[in-house]
Amino acid sequence: MHAPLLVSWLLVALCAASGAYCVLRARSRTPERRATARGEALMGFGMAAMAVPAAVIAPPGWVWTAYAAVFATGALAAGGAMALRRGGPGHHLHHLLGMLAMVYMAWVMAAAPAGHAGMSGMAGMGAERAAGSPAVTGLLLLYFAGYVLWAGARLMPGTLTAGAGSAGTSGGPGPVRGVRWGDRPELALACRLSMGTAMLAMLLTL
Repeated sequence: MHAPLLVSWLLVALCAASGAYCVLRARSRTPERRATARGEALMGFGMAAMAVPAAVIAPPGWVWTAYAAVFATGALAAGGAMALRRGGPGHHLHHLLGMLAMVYMAWVMAAAPAGHAGMSGMAGMGAERAAGSPAVTGLLLLYFAGYVLWAGARLMPGTLTAGAGSAGTSGGPGPVRGVRWGDRPELALACRLSMGTAMLAMLLTL
């Protein structure tokens, strides 16, 4: 992936912060929310690790293969939860697609020439560039662009209704009294919006 150094570090910070909040959400009293938060924390920290500029750390090819295996396991878990109808099927589908997108990006990085595997390491690779499938990249870009727009619209005042994000609210995405920070639906949605935006930015660099 190719991105300016500053953009890469901003992605690292955004994804790490999202992953940290997901760790906080994993303390929820609801088992389904805890499982979802753990999966999203894995995605957030994984995206942060993948976004580290190659000029700082240039991991060997086997690291990207290991990333692909970890995220494939996460995709299986999301698919299993969706099949067992645990929680909202729409969110599990989004989580599944996110994990599969991570597998895809890790696969592209694993196939990159030595020394180029990183957010800033694919600049000027020309014919040597490890190219992913344009069709797959395009479909993922369309999906995450749509998700970012949808999630952003949902965070508009008065649009986040009771039960959204699996935690009760009453009227909007503002603070909710008596609801723990890890169970706040508007914060969970904002976290997913952040990771969706980061995913979109990372896909654009392929």
